[in-house]
Amino acid sequence: MTEFAMTTEEREVFLAGVHVGVISIERMAGPPLTVPVWYDYSPGGDVRVIMGRASLKGRLIAAAGRLSLCAQQEELPYKYVSVEGPAAIRSADVDGDLRPMATRYLGEQMGRSYADDSTSEDSVVVSMTPERWFSVDYGKR
Repeated sequence: MTEFAMTTEEREVFLAGVHVGVISIERMAGPPLTVPVWYDYSPGGDVRVIMGRASLKGRLIAAAGRLSLCAQQEELPYKYVSVEGPAAIRSADVDGDLRPMATRYLGEQMGRSYADDSTSEDSVVVSMTPERWFSVDYGKR
């Protein structure tokens, strides 16, 4: 499959696009937890996800200290980027974290409304530093 692999620049640009990501987190007592998430990424930086500290995914990431994220293009030509790495957790705030994430996915008006209606009391930002990358672009066929 290496003939379909993206270059470093291609995979970073793709991951920086707006996609619903799917994260996977290992857990001791069963299969990995795999759930869809909103995320943010800028080339060369960390992948950021916002969630509740007490949520199952928040607790599992705190215990595992790492996660995987996959983003895909669901139209032809199919593409995906998957990244894995260690995670750091910090408290989130509405203006600096939640509002920008919501407007990224929902647009300015709906994103502001979503953020205004949300509470960040228990929200955290999980920052994952990509260590391993996997990518495919079937448009290279």
